[in-house]
Amino acid sequence: MSSPSPFIEVARLGFSYRQESQKPVLAGIDLAAGDDRYLLIAGASGSGKSTLCRTFNGLIPHFYGGRFTGRVLVGGLDTRTLSVGRLFDRVGMVSQNPEAQLFNRTVGREIAFGLESLGLARVEIRQRILEAAAAAGIEDLLERAPHQLSGGEQYLTAVAAILALRPRVLILDEPFANLAPLATARLRRVLADIDEGNRTRIVVCEHRLGLTAPDADRMIVVCDGRIVADGNPAAVLSGDVRSWALDPPLAAAASVRLGLRPAVLDVGKVPLGGDAGRRLDDLLPNPPATGGGDVLLGVDHVSAHYGRRPVLKDVSFELRRGEIVALVGANGAGKTTLVRHLNGLMRPGKGRVAVCGRDTRRASTSSLARLVALVFQNPDSQFFKLTVADEIRVAPRALGIEAEDWMALLARRLGLTGLMERAPFRLSGGEKKRVAVASALATRPEVLVLDEPTAGQDLLFRQALGDLLLDLADEGRAVLMVTHDLAFAERYAARWLVLGGGTIAADGAPEQIMADAALMQRCGLLPTDAFRLKRRLEAADHA
Repeated sequence: MSSPSPFIEVARLGFSYRQESQKPVLAGIDLAAGDDRYLLIAGASGSGKSTLCRTFNGLIPHFYGGRFTGRVLVGGLDTRTLSVGRLFDRVGMVSQNPEAQLFNRTVGREIAFGLESLGLARVEIRQRILEAAAAAGIEDLLERAPHQLSGGEQYLTAVAAILALRPRVLILDEPFANLAPLATARLRRVLADIDEGNRTRIVVCEHRLGLTAPDADRMIVVCDGRIVADGNPAAVLSGDVRSWALDPPLAAAASVRLGLRPAVLDVGKVPLGGDAGRRLDDLLPNPPATGGGDVLLGVDHVSAHYGRRPVLKDVSFELRRGEIVALVGANGAGKTTLVRHLNGLMRPGKGRVAVCGRDTRRASTSSLARLVALVFQNPDSQFFKLTVADEIRVAPRALGIEAEDWMALLARRLGLTGLMERAPFRLSGGEKKRVAVASALATRPEVLVLDEPTAGQDLLFRQALGDLLLDLADEGRAVLMVTHDLAFAERYAARWLVLGGGTIAADGAPEQIMADAALMQRCGLLPTDAFRLKRRLEAADHA
């Protein structure tokens, strides 16, 4: 029997977003994906992962201009000769920024839009809407407006809209970046349960390899526009993937440390005999103790509503000088709404927020901008200059506190030196987030608030950001980060605030919070791999 034709076939693919560009984004890519039900594409920020995926559904070359060479076939069809509209029911893609894909009045209408474009009967459309919403876990959001949803809820809405089309190829770009742990687990089950009988193939670009590598059939690594590794995920992760700025799953890192080949991808299956505890000890996080200074930010009995729907209920906490605190919780818990109260973008309907003793209800937004800086979840929402350099300078210039040496230091530490004359809107998702962080820090605020700072970020940036946050804490500044990346929060934040049901459900050390199984379940959280491994090591020591 002859082998099946590849569902994606790429030959000598090259692409540059600018005709005159000397360095192509993709440089001679060859790829044939045939029997692989789940293809994982990994690589550093800006390596070309998202660009490669855009060639699969025709966005490149039909929407994004530039220099295109080579050939891309999907299901035997040449993407150069078919419009994006002709491909959309064959290849469905959810981008890193789902907000850009959502434009209907309600979630239900959003899912229906593509189905109506296919001319399906109303009964069939209704059935598919309900099935897709149930699969994505968003049945209760069908009447909500997409622009009022959290970033994670928006991503799940976009996924549901694509699932309803039942495409031959499903492409997800950074699907887990903005999802809470329980929502992540649900989406992983959805991908695992996609009926193989309909021959749907899955392509995922993702930095969080612990959430993808165990499920994937094949993994390729893209570096500088070329494929540098290709194979079974366990085999690829047995090598030195950190040299490509990849953050290996803890289980894989432990496997390499213990000399296991191929790597184990589940921390529950890492063998722990002999001196495993001693050999793995430095892989486990130990967040440094921070804080203890005077109060920089005080939230006192704050409540907020969207229309008649309560979002925050009697929220109170303090943030002290030198602290790094993580704000965690399920998608839609109100985390982003809460942080928008901290710099005056929203004013509390009830209660009080004070920044360095100033009541935000009475202080101007411009005066608060000198004290507290907010990095949005979606960096596109805060860009309006034509170059990265001008974007970083705009706030300190407006406040009369511009300092070139500080700008240069930020650019160097956040890996932006080579991007300063680039347009921020043309950068990769990970690079955009770095620019947003640099822009917020450019004013040297007393309080830095980060909304999903590690979303779409590679190993190098995660390490650089962590080191920078520790330095800011040492200088006596305070950091509050909203994150679903509990592994990052576990390593750098000695204190977690858990938001659940619109209230602060817990306030304490990460290990203390993760040990409370009922709390974690109630608030849509799951313990980290490091926590699970540490518990296994403790049990082995007492056996």
